[in-house]
Amino acid sequence: MAHPGMTTFDAIVFPADDRPPHVVPLMTSAHSVPSSQAEPYRCGRVPHPEVYMDYIADQLGSQAWRYHVIEALDGMIKKWPTPYIVFYPVVSRDGMPFPVNKCIREIQNDRYDEARAWRGNLVVAKYKDTNYSCMVDASMADFPIIKNYLSTHLAPS
Repeated sequence: MAHPGMTTFDAIVFPADDRPPHVVPLMTSAHSVPSSQAEPYRCGRVPHPEVYMDYIADQLGSQAWRYHVIEALDGMIKKWPTPYIVFYPVVSRDGMPFPVNKCIREIQNDRYDEARAWRGNLVVAKYKDTNYSCMVDASMADFPIIKNYLSTHLAPS
């Protein structure tokens, strides 16, 4: 159900449980900010990935999650023209750690490190350009690129 002032963009969720990654409508709300703001907000919209993050302290809104920019794969000299942002939960409802993301653990295989594991459901959004001027729809065609990146990158510490 659409909310007034809300716009959705397709994003990819990597669930922490046994469900496969899939496309979901990521809600965004209008937000007027200076262009020097952090990447997710430069497009004048606030994303709401918390909707897809199980066990998150949802009353905290954007303070309950953080983000990580994906602009290139290892070995690339130039950045992608359409970068991604991975949103991940950091504050749970009960103060307990989020579960290890089984999907990412499987993708990382031998590179997996429990101490730096991605935890909880990850939501990946795609942006139109390297200025993050506009969010655009992601699709499962973006999945191999994101999977490749996550296979070699541990969670931010």
